[in-house]
Amino acid sequence: MKKVVTLQHIYGKNRDRMAELLKSLVENELKDLEVKVEVSITPENWAEFSLEGEDDVVSANILTSRYGSPVKKAEIGKVYLGFLQAFPEDAFVVNIGVPLRIEAEELKALGSGKPKQLASRFGLVSHLPVEVEVFEGNKKLKARLTKKQLDIWWGWKKASTDRVVINGATRSEIKNAIKRTGHGRDIYEIERLGLLEHAVVCREKTDGPGIVAALGPRLKSEIGVVIGDSS
Repeated sequence: MKKVVTLQHIYGKNRDRMAELLKSLVENELKDLEVKVEVSITPENWAEFSLEGEDDVVSANILTSRYGSPVKKAEIGKVYLGFLQAFPEDAFVVNIGVPLRIEAEELKALGSGKPKQLASRFGLVSHLPVEVEVFEGNKKLKARLTKKQLDIWWGWKKASTDRVVINGATRSEIKNAIKRTGHGRDIYEIERLGLLEHAVVCREKTDGPGIVAALGPRLKSEIGVVIGDSS
């Protein structure tokens, strides 16, 4: 048996439901392999997958590669997967297993404004997966967003359509909510950002905030919206 603790955080009001959703998603991802999957929650609220079967090692490698593992200490010069944890007045806080602060000075690549304003502008919400790099500045350990991450978010902002970021819901739950609200024709696609984190890409001339207003009551999720500059 192999055990893998992933960077997938268990969050929201119904933790058991989220664990079951994660189990179903991972079972589907590993359906071509000989492995049995069980999910538990660590004291730090990470999803831990217990894998048993002929392909347990391969499965463990797939999950670690795709979703990362929490670390106990950040090292200068390394790139980490993590998730957005909080947006205080002067920083973004990213959890990679330990919290990292991306100070306002390092957020200037996202434009002008305070961290909370930047988060709102780019549709960023808690638990959104993010890639960061750790470096040394003024003899201190610091963190900043990678160029890859910045390019993704700027791609959203410069797009010709709006995007709605939804965390804590499966693709099928989002599709069902879109269908039940009658907005099927207004949606181009649903991008997968993490196991339970997605971005709904609106069609041209579709109002992102309007989609948020429609879907919000049906999805008990963290929801953000980014208005495409060309929309």
